[in-house]
Amino acid sequence: MRAGSVILILWLLIGLAAAIQRDYFDDSDANCSKTSTVAVTIVAGPLNYLGANPKIECKTPEPSK
Repeated sequence: MRAGSVILILWLLIGLAAAIQRDYFDDSDANCSKTSTVAVTIVAGPLNYLGANPKIECKTPEPSK
């Protein structure tokens, strides 16, 4: 169980490094798309360095007038 935990933590740290390198944390403008993209980048971990570039677009319903 310990080896699995260590691998998971390393995986997420590599994903965090990828998100930092892509400057995802520079803007204070947080929205659904940006937050989702950062989360997927972190979860994708080392796959980012193999060419995965996850992007997510969110469409939120607009309130009626």
